Amino acid sequence: MLRFAISSDGLLQIEESVLASFIQKASVLGVYDVDKTPLGRGKYATVCRAVHKKTGTSYAAKFMKKRRRNQDQMKEIIHEIAVLTECKMTNKVIRLHEVYESPTEVVLILELAAGGELQHILDGEQCLGEDEARKAMKQILEGVAYLHHKNIAHLDLKPQNLLLSTADCCDEIKLCDFGISKVLEPGVTIREILGTADYVAPEVLNYEPISLSTDIWSIGVLTYVILSGFSPFGADDKQQTYLNISKCSLSFEAEHFKDVSSAAIDFIKSTLIIDPRKRPTVYDLLNHPWISLKINILPSLSPLKPSTQQSSKSTPISQRKSLSCIREKPQNQSNTFRTNTLNDNYHNTTVSAFAVSTKCLCPKCNPTYRHITHTTVTKATIAMDRGILC
Repeated sequence: MLRFAISSDGLLQIEESVLASFIQKASVLGVYDVDKTPLGRGKYATVCRAVHKKTGTSYAAKFMKKRRRNQDQMKEIIHEIAVLTECKMTNKVIRLHEVYESPTEVVLILELAAGGELQHILDGEQCLGEDEARKAMKQILEGVAYLHHKNIAHLDLKPQNLLLSTADCCDEIKLCDFGISKVLEPGVTIREILGTADYVAPEVLNYEPISLSTDIWSIGVLTYVILSGFSPFGADDKQQTYLNISKCSLSFEAEHFKDVSSAAIDFIKSTLIIDPRKRPTVYDLLNHPWISLKINILPSLSPLKPSTQQSSKSTPISQRKSLSCIREKPQNQSNTFRTNTLNDNYHNTTVSAFAVSTKCLCPKCNPTYRHITHTTVTKATIAMDRGILC
């Protein structure tokens, strides 16, 4: 059984003796042919295709600098290695194959997802049809359920961190990028500014405790995005975006949701609740009628709020400004080594039933599918790598 330390800020740490068996002190270029053209590039890492010289098998090599802004990043890197190791038994999370370390960087050799990011499909098609969106969200929920069963919050769920096994198809989606994920232990409070602006939950912006419910908010935003191609809270001004999130200034414009069922809209509404204690669990969402298909799916016939913005004013994805992602570091972190208690019996978990209301979802019984809209909301399409700036 692996032994971890869990720091006060929710990072998994691996004992030195165990870590030595994970990391190879050799040049990755001696074992793999690495394509210099990146598959993806983030603020702190670059991902390239790597082909094993002996077997010819293709992988994704994630290059991460050990120091950033004169700060040692090994603690965060080891945490990501530990989380990937914890998730090796599920096919809903990208697989870790090997780890290499040089004096300046650590390279994770990961399973290659041939289809790339879900974001690439959204860039080309703007949004998914409802059947495809439901199929995608069910897989994402199953991946998040595996994490939450182990008390791991991803905290950066967005299309860029969802990988497709095959091109232009959502048949198999895998979660990736656990760099800002946290292990949430009972009785331990974690407050930290992290995430990506359009998807971040109100409690993060308000510097309130993070919980597994923080991911539920992001799931709601993600569902809205893949069904409409737009951010529910995005504004051209980042401070307005944060205000929209804090007030849950949410609307479902007829222009973008005319062909979306009332069940799908109800699913989104159930997640975007300011109080995290009132949000459903991921297990509840897996049993929501929209995901479980316990009801007939019909387009919403209720009057949705018409858009107050001309579509020509919406900023295309390719033209949205990229905002950097930052994290506020908590002080006085401490570690205590102990036997890992992350639950491995996920598949034996009894999934709690979604509180399926007897209230009908038809327009007559439930005619309104929106929150009161803040008058200064500006609708804009989702950008790549938008992050929190203070």
